[in-house]
Amino acid sequence: MRLNHLDLHVADVAATRDFLVHHFGFRHIETRGRDGLAILHDSAGLELVISHPSSKFGGADAGSVGANTYHIGFILPDKVDVDRLYERLRAAEAELWDAPLAIRGGWMFYCMAPGRILIEVGWRPGH
Repeated sequence: MRLNHLDLHVADVAATRDFLVHHFGFRHIETRGRDGLAILHDSAGLELVISHPSSKFGGADAGSVGANTYHIGFILPDKVDVDRLYERLRAAEAELWDAPLAIRGGWMFYCMAPGRILIEVGWRPGH
């Protein structure tokens, strides 16, 4: 079995889509409706769907409930890549937590994407 896609619910589909395309290298495949749903792909074939909250799934997103119940993580090939992405995000005035630091045997940082999506960016030896 293979994970087919992830669907993240956000209030502003366009802002989240553009952030992930610009800073995390996703490719924009299509946007349906008036920024109602965006389909993104990464270089490994993951499909990431960004959509508005749906009443049939509870009608909420992290922004509307004021809490984060999950995060998504990206692994980079080198420690210096983590530092470079952190600096790019800092220059773009993204919401960042601490600067990269040693955590759980790796080197990582956390940021918040539009839609209050918590993102972990890291490097680990051997990955």
